[in-house]
Amino acid sequence: MKEEWIEVKLEDLLDYIQPTNYIIDSTEYNDRYKIPVLTAGKTFVLGYTNEEHNIFNNLPVIIFDDFTTASKYVNFKFKVKSSAMKILIPTSKWVDLKYVYYFMQTIQHNSDTHKRYWISIYSKLPIFLPPLVEQQAIVSKIEELFSELDNAIENLNKAKEKLEIYRQAVLKKAFEGQLTKEWRKTQSDLPLKDDLIYRIGRERELYAQKQLNDWKNEIKEWQNSGKSGKKPNKPKTREFNSEIDIKDIEELPCLPNGWFYNYLAYAGDLGRGKSKHRPRNDTKLFGGKYPFIQTSEVKAQEVITDYSQTYSDFGLAQSKLWPKGTLCITIAANIAETGFLGIDACFPDSVVGFTPFESIVDNRYIDYFFKYAKRKISAWAPATAQKNINLTILENLIIPYCSLREQKQIVSEIESRLSLCDNILENINQGLEKSEALRRSILKKSFDGKLLSKDELEQCRKDANWEPAEKLLDRIKKKSEVEE
Repeated sequence: MKEEWIEVKLEDLLDYIQPTNYIIDSTEYNDRYKIPVLTAGKTFVLGYTNEEHNIFNNLPVIIFDDFTTASKYVNFKFKVKSSAMKILIPTSKWVDLKYVYYFMQTIQHNSDTHKRYWISIYSKLPIFLPPLVEQQAIVSKIEELFSELDNAIENLNKAKEKLEIYRQAVLKKAFEGQLTKEWRKTQSDLPLKDDLIYRIGRERELYAQKQLNDWKNEIKEWQNSGKSGKKPNKPKTREFNSEIDIKDIEELPCLPNGWFYNYLAYAGDLGRGKSKHRPRNDTKLFGGKYPFIQTSEVKAQEVITDYSQTYSDFGLAQSKLWPKGTLCITIAANIAETGFLGIDACFPDSVVGFTPFESIVDNRYIDYFFKYAKRKISAWAPATAQKNINLTILENLIIPYCSLREQKQIVSEIESRLSLCDNILENINQGLEKSEALRRSILKKSFDGKLLSKDELEQCRKDANWEPAEKLLDRIKKKSEVEE
């Protein structure tokens, strides 16, 4: 604090009003309902009313919320949600309220909030005041710098939006065959569509036969053990037509020669995770050596190696251990998020595991297709509090097929472009972080008395209304003595 500044408490500068009940007539502004109903929380404008009783016109004020200790500067007439709100009103004409508001943004408050937080704690905190003219100059400088900062942040966010549009455009072109158009011209031995369909069909037959043989072995083991435990279920087989119904694809983009549409289940095996035991939070299930992956952990990682929970042997017995490399797809809460297991792990039935026929399908190709089609898949989820889709929807998701070699080329083309996007996005995010750090730095300098230059301070002292801070302190003290 500069030597010529004075120290007072917030309660020396602000009084409060506890607001009365409020009414919201409309969630949108219109000719009839023009008066905003406010809260100090993130929503700020809760709605609008034409109820004019107890409208606040004595402006400006600060709205303070004891539950969150958030604050808003308000200079237009309004009504306010009651609850734990306080309307903070300036008690001195020698103090700039916006100066006080900006100072309040620098306070690190206790997170254990309660209804009397302003009265018992916040109002007792010290604030350092320069003369009024200097307060006003500081506010003007803060807002000038914040305006420049906001413009920079807006431009960074616009760049971020354009980057996402470009990312989606890359994926769209990839699955319409446009990214590999020139590459295909250089290839002389790509399989024809019929050959590709035959290979996929053959892989499905071999996979189905292996499942059947495994089941027969499980049956023998079950019989040899005296039929102890549950009888192994016979694997289900699904028949596929080599040509999908034209009605299902008539609105989809046309594909290059050699490509065709079919269902996701045509490309490999899809299965839901298992968590049969109830209750799901039974302590017997947890605390062992087997990683147990949640939907949030699928969303957060491209390659899933971090986890917060493990299954015990008891937990594993009622679940399934999926192998490293499995493509995980979420079907509840976070819809169609994907990630590859970087470890062997279990997961609940809110996650689907996909295992491709590796000789004909690249798992990364399928992963990128989900990133492309995510919004469409989410739209199929019912409009409930917890959005979810089911395994059948995923099995019947229509995807474009091409040769394995072209799939790998598509993945390479996608990654070369998205890698550039990621680098740009990292720079944008760093810029946004620096912007927030700069905002905090501006406020800190403001209330350390370091924001204004010598010339700007000299201009303040030349103002006809400038007076030493000691006189301001005398007025505040005299006012307090009169009120006592």
